[in-house]
Amino acid sequence: MLACAGLYFLVPLAASVVFTVDVPGQGVTFDAYTHILSADGFLSSLLLSLELAAATIAAVLLLMVPAMVALRLGAPKLRPVVDVVCSLPLVVPPIALAAGMGTVLKWGPEHLSRTPLFQTFVAIQNPSFPFVLVLAYVVMALPFAYRALDAGLRAIDVPTLVEAARSCGASWPQALVRAVLPNLRGALLNTSFLTLALVLGEFTVAQLLGFQPFAVWIVTVSGSQAQLSVAVSVLSLLVTWALLLALAGFGGRSRTASRG
Repeated sequence: MLACAGLYFLVPLAASVVFTVDVPGQGVTFDAYTHILSADGFLSSLLLSLELAAATIAAVLLLMVPAMVALRLGAPKLRPVVDVVCSLPLVVPPIALAAGMGTVLKWGPEHLSRTPLFQTFVAIQNPSFPFVLVLAYVVMALPFAYRALDAGLRAIDVPTLVEAARSCGASWPQALVRAVLPNLRGALLNTSFLTLALVLGEFTVAQLLGFQPFAVWIVTVSGSQAQLSVAVSVLSLLVTWALLLALAGFGGRSRTASRG
């Protein structure tokens, strides 16, 4: 079964690599890879995706970590409710989410022009930074963030840690930052990595809302430079695997150090 699964993933990847380096009549060439950095729109779209990923990771952690700790300490009976709510983005198709957000964006400015939300919603007209995409990505990342953080919180005794910190004179924020978060390092890294992968690979919402981050740029350039787009896709996949392996290695070293 493992061999079949490996062939299922590796054969298309190998075919993609061959497509990028084999030019009919010229033999093997790596021009598709050497021209990536100089491609029009590559750096701007990649930087936009990285900025979106950083903002989304920060928003997800600021939203989910205090909520999950509070849920664990004060309202454990609400866990099934939060579980269902955080799983809803898996049920709602991204195209439906984008269509709903597009309707709100058209409706919003006339009714929200005197509120602080106006700058966020009107940013679709001439955005310096697409905050709307951050909101969408936070919603889409909730299922992955919830599962990763819930697994991390289940592995530690949160009430005992918080009670010990409070008995030593720490405030609630200090107890969270200095007692709970260091024990959630692996869960925080997993959440950040899953959110990063989601943002780098998300296409539907960004395309329908009229933005061009990295995934949209790859599809756009594929119409005129097919080899270049496939080369970028292969490199992005390899970078994602490298990050996953680095995260797994870091987590393994952390567990070994904690046992020691």
